[in-house]
Amino acid sequence: MSDENTRGNLPAGAPAQGNQPPYGTGTGYRTGTGRGTTRRKEREQPRALTRFALVDAAALVVMLGAVAVGFGPVWGSLGYLLPTVGGIVVGLAVAWVGAWRRFPAVVVTALAVLAYVLFGGALALPHTAIAGVVPTLDTLRELLLGSVQGWKQFITTVPPMRSFPDLGVVPFLLMLVVALVAGTIAWRAKHAVWAVVPVVVGLVGVILLGTREAAMPVVQGLVIAIVALLWGAVRVMEARVGTHSITTEASREATRRLRWHRVRTGAVILGAAALVAGFAAPVIMPEQPRTVLRETIVPPLDIHQFTSPLVAFRHYAKDAREDELFTVSDLPEGGRIRLATLDRYDGVVYDASGDGGETGFYTRVGEEIATGSEETPTPIDVTVESYSGVWVPEIGNLAGVEWSGANAEAQKDTTYYNSKTRTAITTAGIKQGDTYRLNVLMPETPDEDTLKKGTILDADLPETETTALPAGLPAKALQFTGEETDPATKLFYIRDGLQASGVLSSGLDGEVPSRPGHSAERVDTLVEEEKMVGDDEQFAVALALMARQAGIPARVVMGFYPDKDSEYEEGEPWTVRGSDVHAWIEVPYKGYGWVPVDAVPDEKPQIQPEPKSEQVPKPPVLQDPEPPEEPDKAKAGSVEDDEKDDADNDLFDWGLLGLILLAVGIPLLLIVGPIVAILAYKARRRTARRTADQPADQISGGWHEVVDVVTDIGTTVPPGATRRESAGVIAGAHEVPATLTLAHRADASVFGRGEPTQAEVDSFWAEVDALVGGLRSNLSTRRRVRAALSLRSVWARVGGGRGILAALGGLGSRRTKESR
Repeated sequence: MSDENTRGNLPAGAPAQGNQPPYGTGTGYRTGTGRGTTRRKEREQPRALTRFALVDAAALVVMLGAVAVGFGPVWGSLGYLLPTVGGIVVGLAVAWVGAWRRFPAVVVTALAVLAYVLFGGALALPHTAIAGVVPTLDTLRELLLGSVQGWKQFITTVPPMRSFPDLGVVPFLLMLVVALVAGTIAWRAKHAVWAVVPVVVGLVGVILLGTREAAMPVVQGLVIAIVALLWGAVRVMEARVGTHSITTEASREATRRLRWHRVRTGAVILGAAALVAGFAAPVIMPEQPRTVLRETIVPPLDIHQFTSPLVAFRHYAKDAREDELFTVSDLPEGGRIRLATLDRYDGVVYDASGDGGETGFYTRVGEEIATGSEETPTPIDVTVESYSGVWVPEIGNLAGVEWSGANAEAQKDTTYYNSKTRTAITTAGIKQGDTYRLNVLMPETPDEDTLKKGTILDADLPETETTALPAGLPAKALQFTGEETDPATKLFYIRDGLQASGVLSSGLDGEVPSRPGHSAERVDTLVEEEKMVGDDEQFAVALALMARQAGIPARVVMGFYPDKDSEYEEGEPWTVRGSDVHAWIEVPYKGYGWVPVDAVPDEKPQIQPEPKSEQVPKPPVLQDPEPPEEPDKAKAGSVEDDEKDDADNDLFDWGLLGLILLAVGIPLLLIVGPIVAILAYKARRRTARRTADQPADQISGGWHEVVDVVTDIGTTVPPGATRRESAGVIAGAHEVPATLTLAHRADASVFGRGEPTQAEVDSFWAEVDALVGGLRSNLSTRRRVRAALSLRSVWARVGGGRGILAALGGLGSRRTKESR
């Protein structure tokens, strides 16, 4: 091979010929791609200032535009274009300035933050800026908070996002960052094709932030792929052709023609491939649901902090019976105002769970809620009178909530909706004077004959602990259903049984007395009565629990609807009163979803007063009482009567008492017996040591007591160690230097010439008690109890070779001085 390179250029460092500049010297023109390319000696300038920078910008704009289109379905309108396009423009502008001035990464980052603050108000939060352009303190606060908290709010809010203009920060910031990184790589990196990586990352991010409904996935993917390939080809071609030494106009014209020929050829080939892929992809690729964060991340609202509205049922039915709660502009035919759907029972209260599955999630909603239905929602206006609380009275399936009262701003930001249970809540609360508009879709409600022939579906509802269920409920459910196996038939058997045996009463004047509540005790009392006395609260809970016992998914709903005693007239605004409160259950049916089923008796039996006599009764005439007859002497005080009285007194079942004592005593003995035995053994061991026959044995026993207490605490003392060695182990483990002194004193007393006096023994045991008490005082209560019941000291002495019988039997034996 000659000294020329493979592209026909002069070798590096070759002399110039004619007017050609020399190669291989000086700083060349950076092409940004390719290895081994020749560089011409021209005025050094950044790529951002060349005409090729426009090609890079065009390619990036097209690819980033394809990414931004993904925000369409989740935003619900074209309003996403302003923040997304604005983010692209600002990001590319900062990247271009950084490449032009060759700023370091720290300066570029600072410029990006400054641009985010300056332009974020006009492009993402125009409602907070002066004249929609000049940022304010509110703009700055929303931009800073949105950059941190906006992502969580974006994926935990029910689309469309156009109902939440504050969330425009998310698409603006995402596209700004992606454009900044892609532009910086394109205008400053040696291999500019790596700029496609942040573009793809941005596309994945938009998908994760979106909904299962895709924008134009095939078109987006093809546009990004085609433009990336063409752009990469152009960059490579520049490296091969654009760096040649060109001196004549003919050569330049030939180069231009070659460029356009390759671009056209590549575009045609890629266009044909894209056309084929566009038609083949939907057929070849299996249709699978998209993975989006809002479907997998649990929203932050903790619904368990709010009290179940069913607790206040009797308050509405009795105390607030005549109070005007709220007024609805129109009630659809067969409509029911739903306050809350309750699907979890703990034996005390029926509550809302919202833990996923059939219980759904509570996600933030706004003026529009994506329902997937093509029907036009019906607007219903609600004006709040005396009602207050966090549970939002609503109807049907919500398609949006528009707040317009004095507390509207706070309610807009804190309204959550569970589409599975059709329950709405606002943590800002509702009070008198609030107004809002519901956009609702009314589901089809089949009649009872259709439900009896329908198919009940399975549903994953929270399980109720067996101990939390009313004791008599399973037997009552079995009594109503018999041997029936069809779920729908069993459901209505239970319903009919409750209605036939029930007496409807809310404890009002003139009604049968009825206690409020729906605890396990209250429901058990209800079902155990021959005539079940209660109101919707008790009957709905009883029906739901019986249905669950029969294998039928059921949940309780509390709300309002007009009954036969209501003053509501169809087509007129309805003022809801406390007397309109009701509770019912819902069961999932194939083809209809969750449908309501009522369980309350139709009639309200009244307490009939005693008939009054029209005549005033005359006072009775008192007569002298007759003298009592003397008892028959033969019968009075007879032996037979005395024996009969004794027999009556002996009716107490002593056998039953003995059986109860055995049933309770044996388990108690098995549990308490070992504990008492261990404590008694250790007390006996200590007493035996303290009262040994010889004073030296009492001293030795005191030291053994210290070792055993430490062993039970958990410190292992070597069995063959001397007192001083054992004292060193104990002092190191428990940081009690006094142990060493005590060991020396024991050795001196045991191995001394004379027997220790009783005063010395008493003083030694006082030190032992002080040392042991100090060790135990440093322990927690749990460790003290474990040490008191530990058998480690017993097994340690058994392991010493004496045997357990010898260890137990030799506690009080006399020992010689040499065995101490």
